[in-house]
Amino acid sequence: MHDSQALLPLILGIPAIRSRRGPRRRRPGKLRADKAYYSADHLRWLRERGIVPRIARPGIETSERLGKHRWKIERSISWLFGYRRLTVRYERKGRHFLAFLGLAAALTCYKRLSKIAT
Repeated sequence: MHDSQALLPLILGIPAIRSRRGPRRRRPGKLRADKAYYSADHLRWLRERGIVPRIARPGIETSERLGKHRWKIERSISWLFGYRRLTVRYERKGRHFLAFLGLAAALTCYKRLSKIAT
């Protein structure tokens, strides 16, 4: 399955965003994505829901514009998947994968905080 087919369920699955004041937001304000997610249907669907799409157009713009925002996500994913148990298709049950993902996130946060404290 191509990643672009999972875009709509991914956006619909985002939980409410906690805010300091007022009611919780139900959707993100902006979406940054690669060229693979660019299509007229996706753009129209996102704009109908009040989400500003930041998707590079194929053949016109480079994906490097997204680099300053994207590297944080790429770095975090590489930290999480640096643990051997989290390699793709290693766990057969989703519950086990989520449990190990939670442990990896806790360990990663602990390591980052211990570096800051010392």
